[in-house]
Amino acid sequence: MDNSRVYRMLFSSVYPLYIQKAEKKGRTKAEVDEIIYWLTGYNTKTLQQQIDQKSDFETFFARAPHMNPNVSKITGVICGYRVEEIEDALMQKVRYLDKMIDELAKGKTMEKILRK
Repeated sequence: MDNSRVYRMLFSSVYPLYIQKAEKKGRTKAEVDEIIYWLTGYNTKTLQQQIDQKSDFETFFARAPHMNPNVSKITGVICGYRVEEIEDALMQKVRYLDKMIDELAKGKTMEKILRK
């Protein structure tokens, strides 16, 4: 896994892909945003700022107001790796988000995705 390449990827480039993935499965941009807010502590305004500033993933997560204390409840395989076993902290955060978007696209309820 080439972490440096992922870190340099712009969040603003991947964000529309998250929305597209969700909408293809009948889910909404609002649900994608809710996942991002839950995970990172961003809100509508601060998320839009990160998109407008074309933040890369490293910056996006570094500037996140707070990571949700329940992230440890996110488990399972994404891209061939168990998210709970990824040692690189930033890569783990990226994969947490990927995993949650996958769960949304697979039809899980928001309650389950947000680990309530």
